[in-house]
Amino acid sequence: MSQGNFTPFEEKMSEAGVMDAAIQAFRRNYEALCRNESGLIPEEEIDPAKDLPVYEDKGADFDPELLAKTVVIKLNGGLGTSMGLEKVKSLLEVRPGVNFLDLIVRQISSLRESTGAPVRLLLMNSFSSSDDTLGHLAKSAPEGLREASEVELMQNQVPKIDAATLAPAECPSHPEHEWCPPGHGDLYPALIGSGWLDRLLAEGVKYAFVSNSDNLGAVLSPELLSWFAESEAPFLMEVTRRTPADRKGGHLALRKSDGQLLLREVAQCPEGDLEAFQDIDRHQYFNTNSIWLRLDVLKKRLEEGGGVLPLPMIRNRKTVDPRDKESTPVTQLETAMGAAIECFEGAQAIEVSRARFAPVKTSGDLFALRSDAYEVGDDGRVSLIASRKGQPPVVALDERYKFVDALDDLGVPSLAKCDKLEVLGEVIFEDGVVIDGVASFGGEGKTVVSAGVYP
Repeated sequence: MSQGNFTPFEEKMSEAGVMDAAIQAFRRNYEALCRNESGLIPEEEIDPAKDLPVYEDKGADFDPELLAKTVVIKLNGGLGTSMGLEKVKSLLEVRPGVNFLDLIVRQISSLRESTGAPVRLLLMNSFSSSDDTLGHLAKSAPEGLREASEVELMQNQVPKIDAATLAPAECPSHPEHEWCPPGHGDLYPALIGSGWLDRLLAEGVKYAFVSNSDNLGAVLSPELLSWFAESEAPFLMEVTRRTPADRKGGHLALRKSDGQLLLREVAQCPEGDLEAFQDIDRHQYFNTNSIWLRLDVLKKRLEEGGGVLPLPMIRNRKTVDPRDKESTPVTQLETAMGAAIECFEGAQAIEVSRARFAPVKTSGDLFALRSDAYEVGDDGRVSLIASRKGQPPVVALDERYKFVDALDDLGVPSLAKCDKLEVLGEVIFEDGVVIDGVASFGGEGKTVVSAGVYP
């Protein structure tokens, strides 16, 4: 692949107001693309990660002094388009009249009230999610958690690259298609480029807990905060045991050459190594996308790298108009937030229970979250009920329920004792349906499930 010309990208990004830190991060990845670096991590170069420390929730109390040095950052840039939404995903209701964003705010407010510590919250919004998020906060959030200047960290955008010419991709009919998100690895240039990193450090904030806004299992934990602070590690990744459902998810590994922990995403796996990548007995640990950062060490590491963390590049092949497969082929360059584990000497990982990993990626996930298998505390914490012992119910819904609006007609059975529920075709659960164990419903025509215990 020939050397491209970065000047048109730099000019385009500068004109769009993209911060310099993000431009330099994109430059690094673009130059790697031009050198025809694949970003692939072959199986022969890594060993499986083993015998990690295990997190235990002992019901400890928060240390107000540590809380005062902590910021909670939620990745909030995603829209729920795959679930039929035209707004930010965190505005999905978890309980009637209560959405993800409400619960996140309630968690922070409760911590502030119960400990007296000024726990900070940052929402990493995208250009697509900012207006919806700030509009909702203006109407519902308490003082100190409403304004952009108080809670918003803006995600950057980067140009798509014409796969044939390595020039910025063009789409005159829909210029917005010329841009794409840079992946959640953009957290680091966004923090430094926005000024938030310096501001937090100046306010005495030393620790950051980062997770996805659609993962209500990822809450600030007193045990993990204390463990991280005492470890003096610069970076901590929460991982959990892989299941067959996680075979395509990024896994933790050790680089043979230096013993450094690293994250390998499926896009970084050579095709010939996919079988080993998906071997959940070999590669046991799945990245939950919840991490802990020492902000002072991050600042130093960024300064050493000229404002850029050397995150591995991820190449994605797409078309400039995602809905038109005949449109111009493009390359989208991304980085993963968790991949920074290999950028910090002394970085660690810790195994957490599945209860801390409950993201809502499908309508089936939301259906389970809305059920009685989960409980919502007054402090905004959402957790599996104790009798489930950290194991969520598995819900597989028919394609007709792909969009969340369709759940309104499905009904709400009890899933407190459910191991797996499968819905095939049109089904209506009447009041009083209890799923105990494994059950499957549906077939041709409409299936109405009367009150009772199934199977």
